[in-house]
Amino acid sequence: MTELRTPGIRANLSQFFLQVLLVFFVGVTVGLERNIVPILAKEEFHVGSFSVLFSFIVSFGIVKALLNLSSGAWSERWGRKPFLILGWIAAIPVPLMIIWAESWLWVTIANIFLGINQGLTWTMTQTSKLDMAGGREMGIAASLDEWGGYFGVAVATIVTGYLAAVFGIRPVPFYFGLAVIVVALLVSIVFVKETLPYTYISPASGTSGFGFLSVVKQVSWKDKSMFACSQAGLIEKFVDVMVWVAFPLFFFGSLNVDRIGVVVGAYGLSWGFLQLLVGPVSDRIGRKWLIVAGMWICGLGILLTAIGSGFYFWMLTSAITGIGMALLYPTLIAAIGDFSHPAWRASALGVYRMWRDSGYALGALVISMSMDIFGVTSSFYITACLMIVSGAVVAGTMRD
Repeated sequence: MTELRTPGIRANLSQFFLQVLLVFFVGVTVGLERNIVPILAKEEFHVGSFSVLFSFIVSFGIVKALLNLSSGAWSERWGRKPFLILGWIAAIPVPLMIIWAESWLWVTIANIFLGINQGLTWTMTQTSKLDMAGGREMGIAASLDEWGGYFGVAVATIVTGYLAAVFGIRPVPFYFGLAVIVVALLVSIVFVKETLPYTYISPASGTSGFGFLSVVKQVSWKDKSMFACSQAGLIEKFVDVMVWVAFPLFFFGSLNVDRIGVVVGAYGLSWGFLQLLVGPVSDRIGRKWLIVAGMWICGLGILLTAIGSGFYFWMLTSAITGIGMALLYPTLIAAIGDFSHPAWRASALGVYRMWRDSGYALGALVISMSMDIFGVTSSFYITACLMIVSGAVVAGTMRD
């Protein structure tokens, strides 16, 4: 527990980039579903109701949000590594249950395990990077974390789209996912070192006077800047729900499954790579207006997707949406890190991630209901409007 002590990315380069590799694997794991599971619902299970189809995201979002809330506090007591390992163990049933699924219920239950995996592994890899980085490198640490994760999502989306086009939707794409999970588990057990001791030596360490409930209140509403970040995080997940489910369904009548994978992958690639620049820039110029710009650009990308058509046009709008996410996503995390004390930073990140990932469940409910009542296109307009309004809340509420 005390072997790694000197803060800074350069001082801990091998462990830091090992955590980047692990978050890449985390992204690949969730990316397995980004292209082919919505099509699986329609083609093999003949799910007619959008509300039923979106149930797998609701189960995922609720579990992930609750674990985000609790895992940060747990890791401050028992360390980051044990929960990282537990998260990878929880992932093992996910591809197996989808391969063996006899009904849509199997997929919904599999996503409970996926929520456990994502809630534990992404929280632990992210917190470990922030532990090692120290205050002056918070933005770049968050950017590298999100770059690794969403580059993994993009790679998985493209690879599974290709595998599905060549070998069919099941089982080959999910064998690929199972192999990634096993490798990630072994890496976590053998090579990862505990980073909790960094919180003991932070220059800002000391008595913070904050219990867990105080942190919940602070992040949720008492601190106006943290409130602005939390509501923005919740609303931006509507965009991720759209890309996860609505995009493949919207494109399915016009594009083959491998081309859908490329279009959806463009979102993840533009998001992932631009984040490498956004973090260092936000460390220098501030977080607020990058977040606002990102919210509004995402809204524009979603709106343009609904009103245009064609493979190349949709690649462009998907990339625009990803650019918006690159501006806002790591910047929100870094802002929470800025506003929180090192002694309760993991808890603060957990509370923020709880609100943010509640957006999966809330977004799935709102989007599926709008699709059932008003049609698929309505969800694009609703999501675009919510992103614009949420960005305005950040502009009017958050301090920089």
